[in-house]
Amino acid sequence: MSQQNISEAATIPFVMAAEDHSTSLHSWLDSHREQIAAQLLHHGAILFHGFNVRALAEFRRTVTTLTPELVEQYETPTPRTEVNRQIYTSTTYPEEYPILMHNEMSHTHMWPGKIWFYCHVPATTGGETPIADSRRVYSLIDPAIRERFVDKKVMYIRNYNPTGDLLSWQQVFGVETREEAEAYFQTAGIDYEWKADGGLRTRQTRDAAIRHPVSGELVWFNQAHIFHLSNLPGDERTLLEKQYAGREEDLPYYTCYGDGSPIAAEELMHIRAAYDQAEVARPWHKGDVMLLDNVLCAHGRKPFSGARNIYVAMAEPQHSLAARQ
Repeated sequence: MSQQNISEAATIPFVMAAEDHSTSLHSWLDSHREQIAAQLLHHGAILFHGFNVRALAEFRRTVTTLTPELVEQYETPTPRTEVNRQIYTSTTYPEEYPILMHNEMSHTHMWPGKIWFYCHVPATTGGETPIADSRRVYSLIDPAIRERFVDKKVMYIRNYNPTGDLLSWQQVFGVETREEAEAYFQTAGIDYEWKADGGLRTRQTRDAAIRHPVSGELVWFNQAHIFHLSNLPGDERTLLEKQYAGREEDLPYYTCYGDGSPIAAEELMHIRAAYDQAEVARPWHKGDVMLLDNVLCAHGRKPFSGARNIYVAMAEPQHSLAARQ
């Protein structure tokens, strides 16, 4: 078994490469649990390369060997398809656009502590899953901006319109009735407002940074840079700016500070630049498996062409203190 980082400058991902391609990853993980836990806590990301992972069933067995408590997909902004008992397709999003790096579900009251990726079919071009150490992202952000976010927190506002082409609130929250939705909102610490036209507006305020539950390290942990108008492509952004001028809270997605004050686009541009500076991207190879500590490590997706089948599993749910109070 060879062990390495992908470059001298990068500390992530830590690479564990099988010397024999017939080596079973789930069996190897079962006998190296302490080593994996230590490396994951230190690096935040481990890439397993060259192991005998050829199908979804083997990937699921690998995942549950190390992390048996899997997490259902919920509160997703974009659709995923469940393909094998809590194994999902990667996010459905136009291939010509990138998905900015983020910690999975960091805008909600609960998130997976671990997230797994499996490359079944790599893209013809592009399609990497870039990652960034969330500790480094935190350190790269200007202290004045960072402190403002930490002090005020982040409010995520989402509008579900009955005639819209986005996911419905029933799909997002996994419910069928208003009563079921309201019970979920109570548990999750979400403020809600039913609209006269049958639509729904939700607001949830979450931390901008958190401490890792084991190491206690501070990490940048929010999605303000994604769910903001400034993240949209130019033409779409211009159209929505005109359509929703003076009533930004009616946008399908709107992000502001926890006190309701707006976040400057320049601040979010600076935050995106911090992610870019911390980014590490490695081409996928068929059979690769990557394990992330979802608090220590953010991930995204590069634009791509051709078929790309990357599957995802999430495990070990963690809850925000705010939602439990």
